[in-house]
Amino acid sequence: MFLTKSLIPAVVALGLITGNPGLAAEPHDHGGTTAPVQLRLDHGKKWQTDDVVRRGMSEIRVAMTQSLMSIHNNAFTPAQYEALAERIQKQIDYVVGNCKLPEQADQQLHLVLEQIIDGATDMKAATGRDQGAVKIVRALAQYGEHFDHAGWQPVEH
Repeated sequence: MFLTKSLIPAVVALGLITGNPGLAAEPHDHGGTTAPVQLRLDHGKKWQTDDVVRRGMSEIRVAMTQSLMSIHNNAFTPAQYEALAERIQKQIDYVVGNCKLPEQADQQLHLVLEQIIDGATDMKAATGRDQGAVKIVRALAQYGEHFDHAGWQPVEH
């Protein structure tokens, strides 16, 4: 992980407090370049993961799978969206605070986590909560396309 690993939980908290979720999973720049980082494979292969990442991402997938039917049927209440967003944020906090990926894999993972955080933030908003769920489902699909997670299946929707 990065040398600034101990600062990551504080940055995540700052992003949540200030309402700017993009700060929470912002890719870190150690090379002096300002070019945006794009989600990509590792020389044509999926990025490695660790137990922490696999556990956290699996829990996020389970949370979304359990909720999706009600979301699709417009039967998910604002309180349920809030609870789902909190459940997902707990997993994000767990992954960010405990994963031990090599720097490049970690940087790529942060791109996926940023999308999930954005979706969770949208689920707490007054409108567009369902679009937050869509963002998370898409991020989970990208995770499966770019990270080695045995048995990973995209969320059926």
